Amino acid sequence: MPYLNLKNVKLWYEQSGAGQDIFWIPGGDNVASDWSYQTNYFKASHRNTSLDPRGAGKTEIGDLKEWSINDMADDCAALIKEVCKPPVYVIGISMGGLIALQLAISHPQLVKLCIPMGAASHCTGFSRSWMKAEIDFRKKGGTLTPEFARHHYGVFMYPPEVIDNDKLWDSLVPFISNSYGERENHFLIGQWQACVDFDVSAELPKCETDLHFIGFSLDIQCPPSLVRRSAQISKRATYHHIDGLGHLSLMGHKPNVVNKKISDIIGYQQR
Repeated sequence: MPYLNLKNVKLWYEQSGAGQDIFWIPGGDNVASDWSYQTNYFKASHRNTSLDPRGAGKTEIGDLKEWSINDMADDCAALIKEVCKPPVYVIGISMGGLIALQLAISHPQLVKLCIPMGAASHCTGFSRSWMKAEIDFRKKGGTLTPEFARHHYGVFMYPPEVIDNDKLWDSLVPFISNSYGERENHFLIGQWQACVDFDVSAELPKCETDLHFIGFSLDIQCPPSLVRRSAQISKRATYHHIDGLGHLSLMGHKPNVVNKKISDIIGYQQR
């Protein structure tokens, strides 16, 4: 099975296709296979690699209760060195966008170009207070039923166009439920605390990696103004704005809109 053994971590990864490497980093509680909307699009001429981050999917972390975004970036660096041919295109969404930024800062020699989506230099405002509140709720033993969880998280993932379309919503419920229906408290706490603690505001003005930030106009988890600001304080960055999409619209809602934007950035022409 495709595992990479690291210190304290048995890292699950998936790889498919052949050609120049694209490395995909999932968001919180998402896993490698959730990138299928993207990897199927790019597989004609690229090798696509992703992983289950600490606290999600098949990756095993033993007794670990705490880790940082930097730790997860180091996991990615080890995997890129082992199964890819660096430098690679690095693309991340949400928490994965934070990891992508840290990877570009800590391991620039591995990154050809970095595309953080729905991610900013640090967590602030509503998103930060929401995560801190749920961390506290989970530490006290609080849980959500699967039925409530998929509605609670679903409205943070998708824009009104999805919520107001019964057929589309019903088609996405299995994906939402698989990711968020039953979350183990210590895994959620570990991932979200890492996001709360993350801050690369001081590093971005010195980062030599080419960064292409993507913000979504209807993203309430990471509003596009925060993404734009992160691009503005970075040394080598471009901001790309996509209207009408929410935080995870790239998965199941309008994936090809995002795929086309990524294609434009990396210069890929689908066959």
